Amino acid sequence: MGDDSEWMKLPIDQKCEHKLWKARLNGYEEALKLFQKIDDEKSPEWSKYLGLIKKFVTDSNAVAQLKGLEAALAYVENAHVAGKTTGEVASGVVNKVFNQPKARAKELGEDICLMYIEIEKGEAIQEELLKGLDNKNPKIIVACIETLRKALSEFGSKIISLKPIIKVLPKLFESREKAVRDEAKLLAVEIYRWIRDALRPPLQNINSVQLKELEEEWIKVSSAAPKQTRFLRSQQELKAKFEQQQGLGGDADGGDDDEEEAVPQVDAYELLEAVEILSKLPKDFYEKIEAKKWQERKEALEAVELLVKNPKLESGDYADLVKALKKVVGKDTNVMLVALAAKCLAGLATGLRKKFGQYAGHVVPTILEKFKEKKPQVVQALQEAIDAIFLTTTLQNISEDILAVMDNKNPTIKQQTSLFIARSFRHCTPSTLPKSLLKPFCAALLKHINDSAPEVRDAGFEALGTALKVAGEKAVNPFLADVDKLKLDRIKECAEKVELVYGKKAGGAAEKKEGKPITGKTTAVPGPAGDKETKDAATKPGPPKKASAVKGGVPPKKGKPAMAAGTGGAGPKGKKGPETKEIFESELSIEVCEEKAAAVLPASCIQQLDSGNWKERLACMEEFQKAVELMERSEMPCQALVRMLAKKPGWKETNFQVMQMKLHIVALIAQKGNFSKTSAQVVLDGLVDKVGDVKCGTNAKEAMTAIAEACQLPWTAEQVVAMAFSQKNPKNQSETLNWLSNAIKEFGFSGLNVKAFISNVKTALAATNPAVRTSAITLLGVMYLYVGPSLRMFFEDEKPALLSQIDAEFEKMQGQTAPAPTRGISRHSVGGGDDGEEEEQEEVGNDVVDLLPRTDIGDKITAELVSKIGDKNWKIRKEGLDEVTSIINEAKFIQPNIGELPAALKGRLNDSNKILVQQTLSILQQLATAMGPNIKQYVKNLGIPVITVLGDSKNNVRAAALATVNAWAEQTGMKEWLEGEDLSEELKKENPFLRQELLGWLAEKLPAVRSVPSDLLLCVPHLYSCLEDRNGDVRKKAQDALPFFMMHLGFEKMAKATGKLKPTSKDQVLAMLEKAKANMPAKPAPPAKASSRVVGGAAPAKFQPASAFADDLGSNTVESKPDLKKAKAGGLSSKTKVQGKKVLSKPSLKEEDDKSGPIFIIVPNGKEQRMREEKALKVLKWNFTTPRDEYIEQLKTQMSTCVAKWLQDEMFHADFQHHNKALSVMIEHLESEKDGVISCLDLILKWLTLRFFDTNTSVLMKALEYLKLLFNLLSQEEYHLTENEASSFIPYLILKVGEPKDVIRKDVRAILNRMCLIYPASKMFPFIMEGTKSKNSKQRAECLEELGCLVESYGMNVCQPTPGKALKEMATHIGDRDNTVRNAALNTIVTVYNVHGDQVFKLIGNLSEKDMSMLEERIKRSAKRPSSAPVRQAEEKPPRTQSISANASMMRKGQAEDMSSKLNQNRNMGSHSETTHTVPREFQLDLDEIENDNGTVRCEMPALVQHKLDDIFEPVLIPEPKIRAVSPHFDDMHSNTASTINFVISQVASGDINTSIQALTQIDEVLKQEDKAEAMSGHIDQFLIATFMQLRLIYNTHMADEKLDKEEIVRLYSCIIGSMITLFQIESLAREASTGVLKDLMHGLITLMLDSRVEDLEEGEQVIRSVNLLVVKVLEKSDQTNILSALLVLLQDSLLATASSPKFSELVMKCLWRMVRLLPETINNINLDRILLDIHIFMKVFPKEKLKQCKSEFPIRTLKTLLHTLCKLKGPKILDHLTMIDNKNESELEAHLCRLMKHTMEQTGKADKDTEKGASRIEEKASKAKVNDILAEIFKKIGSKENTKEGLAELYEYKKKYSDADIEPFLKNSSQFFQSYVERGLRLIETEREGKGRIATSTGISSQMEGTCVPASTHTVSSSIGNTNGEEVGPSVYLERLKILRQRCGLDNAKQEDRPPLTSLLSKPTLPTVASSTDMLHSKLSQLRESREQYQHLDLDSNQTHSSGIGTTLASPSSAAANIDDLKKRLERIKSSRK
Repeated sequence: MGDDSEWMKLPIDQKCEHKLWKARLNGYEEALKLFQKIDDEKSPEWSKYLGLIKKFVTDSNAVAQLKGLEAALAYVENAHVAGKTTGEVASGVVNKVFNQPKARAKELGEDICLMYIEIEKGEAIQEELLKGLDNKNPKIIVACIETLRKALSEFGSKIISLKPIIKVLPKLFESREKAVRDEAKLLAVEIYRWIRDALRPPLQNINSVQLKELEEEWIKVSSAAPKQTRFLRSQQELKAKFEQQQGLGGDADGGDDDEEEAVPQVDAYELLEAVEILSKLPKDFYEKIEAKKWQERKEALEAVELLVKNPKLESGDYADLVKALKKVVGKDTNVMLVALAAKCLAGLATGLRKKFGQYAGHVVPTILEKFKEKKPQVVQALQEAIDAIFLTTTLQNISEDILAVMDNKNPTIKQQTSLFIARSFRHCTPSTLPKSLLKPFCAALLKHINDSAPEVRDAGFEALGTALKVAGEKAVNPFLADVDKLKLDRIKECAEKVELVYGKKAGGAAEKKEGKPITGKTTAVPGPAGDKETKDAATKPGPPKKASAVKGGVPPKKGKPAMAAGTGGAGPKGKKGPETKEIFESELSIEVCEEKAAAVLPASCIQQLDSGNWKERLACMEEFQKAVELMERSEMPCQALVRMLAKKPGWKETNFQVMQMKLHIVALIAQKGNFSKTSAQVVLDGLVDKVGDVKCGTNAKEAMTAIAEACQLPWTAEQVVAMAFSQKNPKNQSETLNWLSNAIKEFGFSGLNVKAFISNVKTALAATNPAVRTSAITLLGVMYLYVGPSLRMFFEDEKPALLSQIDAEFEKMQGQTAPAPTRGISRHSVGGGDDGEEEEQEEVGNDVVDLLPRTDIGDKITAELVSKIGDKNWKIRKEGLDEVTSIINEAKFIQPNIGELPAALKGRLNDSNKILVQQTLSILQQLATAMGPNIKQYVKNLGIPVITVLGDSKNNVRAAALATVNAWAEQTGMKEWLEGEDLSEELKKENPFLRQELLGWLAEKLPAVRSVPSDLLLCVPHLYSCLEDRNGDVRKKAQDALPFFMMHLGFEKMAKATGKLKPTSKDQVLAMLEKAKANMPAKPAPPAKASSRVVGGAAPAKFQPASAFADDLGSNTVESKPDLKKAKAGGLSSKTKVQGKKVLSKPSLKEEDDKSGPIFIIVPNGKEQRMREEKALKVLKWNFTTPRDEYIEQLKTQMSTCVAKWLQDEMFHADFQHHNKALSVMIEHLESEKDGVISCLDLILKWLTLRFFDTNTSVLMKALEYLKLLFNLLSQEEYHLTENEASSFIPYLILKVGEPKDVIRKDVRAILNRMCLIYPASKMFPFIMEGTKSKNSKQRAECLEELGCLVESYGMNVCQPTPGKALKEMATHIGDRDNTVRNAALNTIVTVYNVHGDQVFKLIGNLSEKDMSMLEERIKRSAKRPSSAPVRQAEEKPPRTQSISANASMMRKGQAEDMSSKLNQNRNMGSHSETTHTVPREFQLDLDEIENDNGTVRCEMPALVQHKLDDIFEPVLIPEPKIRAVSPHFDDMHSNTASTINFVISQVASGDINTSIQALTQIDEVLKQEDKAEAMSGHIDQFLIATFMQLRLIYNTHMADEKLDKEEIVRLYSCIIGSMITLFQIESLAREASTGVLKDLMHGLITLMLDSRVEDLEEGEQVIRSVNLLVVKVLEKSDQTNILSALLVLLQDSLLATASSPKFSELVMKCLWRMVRLLPETINNINLDRILLDIHIFMKVFPKEKLKQCKSEFPIRTLKTLLHTLCKLKGPKILDHLTMIDNKNESELEAHLCRLMKHTMEQTGKADKDTEKGASRIEEKASKAKVNDILAEIFKKIGSKENTKEGLAELYEYKKKYSDADIEPFLKNSSQFFQSYVERGLRLIETEREGKGRIATSTGISSQMEGTCVPASTHTVSSSIGNTNGEEVGPSVYLERLKILRQRCGLDNAKQEDRPPLTSLLSKPTLPTVASSTDMLHSKLSQLRESREQYQHLDLDSNQTHSSGIGTTLASPSSAAANIDDLKKRLERIKSSRK
């Protein structure tokens, strides 16, 4: 025993491996105990035994093995990790246990196998058991069969897959061993229990005796459905349910239904092997079938009949066979053959199932037409055929064909069609028979039941009866509204007889008997097979939906039938339950109501209801309310109570408190009582009347909501909206719409009648009141959440301005999901009510699509057109395609009937001419948009061929195909594509392009799909072969797609599918699967509410716009109308190399033949690719002195892909005449091929540079002619040259400036001129500068002249790199040896002098004395010319505008002398006003200086200035932050806080990000603390300037800096935006921002919004969203005048600037619209005179004609809307606000306003005037009769011609004396013009008397101001007061001027009250044009700098009145004056300091 003691000490796991069997036996026993003891299934103990369990079961000692098996069973049952051992243990059990003689061992083995199945390892076990069936030992085979049988009997056919078992059954029946055969028989009986007759076909070939035995056994099988008795771990809740039922004794009914669901119907078809028959067709079949002898035709058909008897056919291309059979059915005269061909078709359809679907459309019409045959055998064969075919497709797909036959004259056809419809309906479910299908069918069938032939009527009744049974009365009844009672009864009678295939068992049986086909093999079809079909059909959500809406792969809404049964119709119908009883509450008479009310209300309450004293009425209401609160629901007489409330005074109650209570009580009654529609009718009118009331509105809305809850929203909403629009009050209308918007959010959208609302919304959109329109648009936004983008289609014909507002609203809603309804559910939906609701909601979107009018284009698709598309000559094919394009374009939305078009287009998809392929693709894309969801039916025969095109070798063809597939999938959803084997067939093709494109597409689409058909599994083997494809791209795409396949199919299935791979491949693929498993995304959850599909599905997150603001204005517009231009471009422009090949192979080809078609082919991203290659130096950089051969060759190669071959041959021909020819062709095609030209522009320009080196003048002239046209086109298209295009072209063009021939030079200059419109002048400058270094003196001179023109047109900003350097460079040419060059240089510098003044001398540096004297001489000479030259010139030639590159200047460490230019340069977008003349320094009034003088001793003054200058000129690394204008409101210059704030603000613009962030944080802190925020007052402009300087710095420098971490930038952005938002929340501070600063700020923010680089950052979207928010804040909180003014100027600039993107202007306009929306609230705070002046200037620069030429119509609309709104708000008074405009005739503003006024007057007529003046009339009563007499007298005088003036003067006196006198009543009866006349007269007198001096414009200031402020105005700028020769003028003159100024700004000593209103004071000279804030800075700087010394000598007076301009900014080139308010404050301060 010593031995024993050795192993006794070992641990259990070692014992189990011991070599002694006793030790092992002991180990197994202990292990068994241990396994039963461990509680935690995840305990680490289990892992120790992982490797040992196989040894437990395969122990060589029989005794030990038994114990081992018990232990193994315990392990499998309890261990979490047991699944890992499945394979090895199962194979051990099969091979080493099932052959044991002991029955116990075998039992345990079986138990282990079953336990593995229970822990979800069924598939592995089944695999091992099936392998066991191949074992030679019959014992093992028997045990395996027995185990399989037990597993099936316990777990059921859902878990044990039967197909592989049934495959091996026949082999088992052939076994020699009786035991095996018997066991097989038992297994067959068990299988039969589960799948019934589906087992017959696979076993039909076994031994007849055995079959007979089986039949006998099968008959004994009980007919009760089998049930699963053992459950998987994941099915525990099912298990509990099962046990509970067992406990109740047998099945409860409910259980039965449920279990029915659980047993999957196995389809015999699935169990069969497919047979390939196409190759087995007789060789001469197609000849024979056409033979003249009918016997030969019959032989051919019999051969086919034999083949199609195979129950399952291999898929393939059956098109030709189907075509031949169809021809026999349709055309053959021998009826026997017709029947035979029909049988063949039936066999094909049955054997191919879904794969036959694509041919169904071709065959169905033929069969239906053939029903005219009378012979029963033919009819029967045709019926079988069409029934079999129906099961291969869906009713939706063939509905068009069926409906087309319904009107046939032949009664037999009508009868058979109706019967076919009836049979088809039986296969449908409510979801596969949606309203959209029922509607046309019912309409057609209703004609049949009124037919003269009785058989047609009967068939019609049967079909309608079936429809009624399937879809339910709710769906069908609306269509049967006009049917009389007798017929209706007949339909209902038929409905009762109908047995459905679907759902009811009896139905299935009946169907089987009825439809039993003659051929034996198809027996299974109508039963379970049919069932599968219908199930498939059921999965297709009936109505067409967007991809995301496709429901799961469950028959839709299982819950619904069950629910209806369970809760007595508490589903959708249940909602109407409670209300149906009450609807019919009869109207009670007032007496009855009084009685009922008296019973429940206190008597005092009823008496006081109509008391005259409001307090009593209020008391009565309080009692009423208490009584209502205490009543029970059952005893509350709702109608009586509401009638009491409506009793006099009812809704006319004048006291608002009483009214509020009254409305509150209505809400209470509706909530607490059984409130009927009758009661609602009583009160709704009153509620709608009060909804717009300021005080009672909210209560009215609450009451309406309560009623909506009681009587349902759809009904209430319809009533309320109808009432609101039947009355005139716009407030009520807008509030009603607002209420409805909220109500929809609260109640959900179900049941609402979209169509009705749309008509009301249209009415509202046409309303004159903006509030009503706004509310309507908001309502549309809410509807959009539920209905989706299709809603927009109804408003396409609205005015564009409205449409854009609607689009903006929709954009806001994009990305939002509809909220879950919070009301209206509780009451009605017991049980699963909301399920019904979801059902309803799902329908909304499609309903809307259904409401669209669709055109039937079937008749336009003629045979002739189809033959054209298939013609041999490609040109004719192209014509055909063009025709199709135009047909679809015209129709816009089409019906799905497109005749033979699909087949024709399919042929074109593999056209040898790739251009036609592309055109076909673009047609298919259009087709999808036009047909909408109905395109589904063409997925198989048109969609799948498009996928084949993805394998094309050409990149652009593939891209087009992908776009088409996406367009289709968007309409159809993914399900249609994934069903069937088509996709897997495509993936099978070993084409690398096809594979990578298709996998890429699936990887993109699968994540969004919620469930996929099982057919996706068929793609998996091919996916695995792609994983090992030799093409790297294919492998990568396959790996990307792997997780998404797994997401839908699950890891298990995917892993199982690797079984068929080679071992090496299998390991690799499994490793990838494991990896993919980790990355597997979660399945997309079903949308929380059906509605969210619209947004969530339609726009995947990545393109939900960051904000409505920054999004594209018209995205919807573009989507909904197929873009014709693109379609054409796609279609025409891609004549690829096809012709090229032809030319090479057949040089003899006729020339004309290959010269049609486009000459430039658009290659997507071709240009970008070329630029990348050049950048990466993969190709030669285009840079040479003379072109070498390699450059020419390179260009030739690059052109070969995108230029027509024949043209390329011309372009690179040795003979110049060919070049001329090529240029002529290019000129010809320029207009028609814009897009092509732009896509090849870089190549065209490079080719033209080669022509510049030719010696032939005619080519050169032609090239220049082409260039002029080209640049004109580009500027119209608003194209901007890329750097690459510019640098490879401009230098060579400049060479030609020096040509000896004048004409050429002139042309080149003209081209350079035009270039500035498409390439910034500042970037042109360096190129031209480079040209001045040429050896050719003509070239130098011309370049210098061109530089002068640039500076003249664009100001100093164009000088690059800095004005200093540029001028020094130019000045060197003054000493040139060539006279013309010297002259040119002098002229250029004089031009600069005219623009920039004396600064020039500083900038040009040291010149030799000779040069300097020449220059001074020239300047003197030029000075004699009038100084307004630049101004004039600005008028003559349209200003060339440009964007300045600020990069160069931003980071420069410049000297002080460079400052001004630097700031100037920072001004982006120099506007047209740059050309106006600057005011000489000594005429500038520096208010800062005046203001800062606090009346202290004079000598302190210089010190102050000194302090400021040091601050500025301190040498700093980055000077920008320091150059801040000190804020104007700065009294406490020396005080500590102020200087601290100055310092911090200066740091905001620092180039160091951290410094800037710190500064911003500090400022943010200050702003957030209320008590400290005030300290910022006066620094706002300064802060904002610093901020947008920083924004510009980021935009130009940081963003381009590769080294910088982009997170830093995001941090900086968020700090900037954060502190700005904080600032703009403080209204008082926000108001301080001046116009110029706001303009620049908005410019910066919008540029940031459009910066695509920001979007690419990780947090980019967030940044843009915040900017969006900030913009809104700025718009709302800034001073409204300033911001409006700033936006107008910004819009003007952006429209002028060619470099500015159209998106920029668009956003500016969006801001303006927002402002327009705010106008009603803000109109009174706005200085209208200033705004109108801005509009005047705008209209002057952009007259209507010019605006209309804009690419977009939005600018003109924006302007009109703004003016219209102002007119509407101000009325005729608006004409009095034009005071600041000099010359009103310069723009159409006044005329436009008059027109508007006239228009509104005609509209409003008298009625409106009465209401407007109503308010004043009440006060007027108080005035005395005497007053009236005096006034009457005065008005008489005014009315008479002679005494008009006298009358006006008297009226003025009178008004002055009695300031409160009201002259309104006397004006109101007069015409509008008389009123305006009087008002204007009074104003004139007022201005005359108040300040006579003010009118005289001769006082230099006004003329000067006119010159300065109105950009490009006609006045000459006088240089001083009446003195043009520049002598000094004494300070007294300035003092005089200051007096005028003070007087003008209301600072004279008249009493405050007597002062005329401010607007009249703002006479024209003080108009404040907007300057850019940087100008403001710049001018201040220059003032400070230049007047440094003078300040010390001037005395105080002259110091204060230092200059006569108003505002500090007159020095800036874009002259601007300060804000008026600003001025008032400043002058106020000066005044106080003077005292």
